[in-house]
Amino acid sequence: MAEQKRDYYEVLGVAKNATEQEIKAAYKKMAIKYHPDRQGDKSEAEKKEAEAKFKEAAEAYDVLHDPQKRQRYDQFGFAGVGGAAGGGYQNMSMDDIFSQFGDIFSDLFGGASFGGFGGGFGGFGGGRGGARKPQHRGGDLRLKVRLTMKECATGVTKKFKVRKKITCNHCQGSGTENGSGDTATCQTCHGSGYVLRSQRSMFGMMQTQSVCPDCQGEGTIIKNKCHLCGGTGVVTGDEVVEVKIPAGVQDGMVLNVTGKGDAAIRNGVPGDIQVYIEVEQDKDFVRQGNDIIYNLLIDVPTAVLGGNVEVPTLDGKVKLKIEPGTQPGKVLRLRGKGMPALQGYGYGMGDEIVNISVYIPETLSREEKESFEKMRNSENVKPNQNAKSKFFNKFKQMFE
Repeated sequence: MAEQKRDYYEVLGVAKNATEQEIKAAYKKMAIKYHPDRQGDKSEAEKKEAEAKFKEAAEAYDVLHDPQKRQRYDQFGFAGVGGAAGGGYQNMSMDDIFSQFGDIFSDLFGGASFGGFGGGFGGFGGGRGGARKPQHRGGDLRLKVRLTMKECATGVTKKFKVRKKITCNHCQGSGTENGSGDTATCQTCHGSGYVLRSQRSMFGMMQTQSVCPDCQGEGTIIKNKCHLCGGTGVVTGDEVVEVKIPAGVQDGMVLNVTGKGDAAIRNGVPGDIQVYIEVEQDKDFVRQGNDIIYNLLIDVPTAVLGGNVEVPTLDGKVKLKIEPGTQPGKVLRLRGKGMPALQGYGYGMGDEIVNISVYIPETLSREEKESFEKMRNSENVKPNQNAKSKFFNKFKQMFE
């Protein structure tokens, strides 16, 4: 059984209304504490625990420092930011995290290069130093899926045929002909992947570092490019993508499916797919949070005399007892017949709320009219003062 994820705010130790600066400061503190190069002579078990906490903190920061991701997380929990795909940063290597999100570490720790901490940190491998070569990342894709309310209640797996960038089979993504890996050191950056430029300013000579324009930061140049992909390692093709949509989703939410977007050039990190949920209007129910509302229309005799009726639910029909003298507007509640909480984001099942309406016939036969005429003057069918007061109070509540 997969380990339960901790709330991202709990991971960083900040409140749900924390500012961007508070989130950044909390993450910086944890990143320094659990960075692999800071674990010294600790045991292997302690180092693995620190690595897991480092990854957990990086994942939490990646979501909470981004306003759009944070909004989706606050509204839908882990499912709104890729919880349905599972894994997260725990399935990534430390080098992949550093390569993919090097800008975060550079921004937090103030290093001109990705090495961090003013050059004193040698990166995740320890002692490497200098600038890190960027790992290419594929583009993100967007899909829209239309669901029925029942599919929202049970969860569903959808398959899509997606036109996107896929890994070149001829070179296995390497970009070299027949996957030979035939490359040469870039002569512009001499294999570092970066070039230094010096510029005179009012403060003296300023030196800046940027990605090499010839090798795009890889440090190598492909000598014999793949004839199919032209050296990129990717081609355009079709791929069937399977998306598991959890129970409890609702209209307007976005699921992030990691690693299913465009393939990245030369076996880099693939992009993601954002799946936009659109829920079809249901013929029976209206959703309100995790509750569903059903309008039950009964006839006059049933409202007066009572009886048993069948009511639809999301998982079949149930019998409902109507008490004699049931008034229009009365609300009955079927416990646990609503929507499930989205992957634990909330508690328990919602309810089905049944609103009673009474159908007044518009046309009557002669015999039916005669029956109603006989009842017209009966004191039992006329509203008394107590009934008037009760209905007036309900009427007032509509405007309060």
